[in-house]
Amino acid sequence: MSPDRSQLPLPDLETSGPDAVEQFDIAELGRLLKERRGPLSLRQAAAEAGVSFSTLTRVEAGAQPDLATFTRLCAWLGVPPSRFFTPTVTRQISPLDQAITHLHADPRLTGDAANKISSVLRDLYDALAKEAVPATPALACHLRAASVLRPGVPRRLAGLLTDMNTELERLVEAGEL
Repeated sequence: MSPDRSQLPLPDLETSGPDAVEQFDIAELGRLLKERRGPLSLRQAAAEAGVSFSTLTRVEAGAQPDLATFTRLCAWLGVPPSRFFTPTVTRQISPLDQAITHLHADPRLTGDAANKISSVLRDLYDALAKEAVPATPALACHLRAASVLRPGVPRRLAGLLTDMNTELERLVEAGEL
């Protein structure tokens, strides 16, 4: 029996696509503030940065600042705000799964109709999709010393390496390697 539309997984919008959430490294911000402040007192550093004494104290201790304070502190540190953000791991959704998810979300389709179209799409995809070919050759070589080799050696070596690469590719295609 085909699954009901409500049982199918939908993409997690918080961890996929262009809207993926990023982690804010507040510890790094606090560390850099302490390092930049150096021998200055908290009051002197806060005045230079354009924030209050208590705000600088809290942020150095690990509290998250508001956006205006964060941008002032980044300017005072001389670093871009992006330095403190690291992307989280995003789940990759195949184009086929995206299409099927959209079909199941279409209010004009019943669950059974969406399942039938999904089945046809999967069958077509399986029949027509080609296996991804590795972008890099099985053998790669860089000859920095080619200019100092004896005449003819780079050409003969290139021929030998090409023959080796061709044989390796044949073995990979035959499933022997």
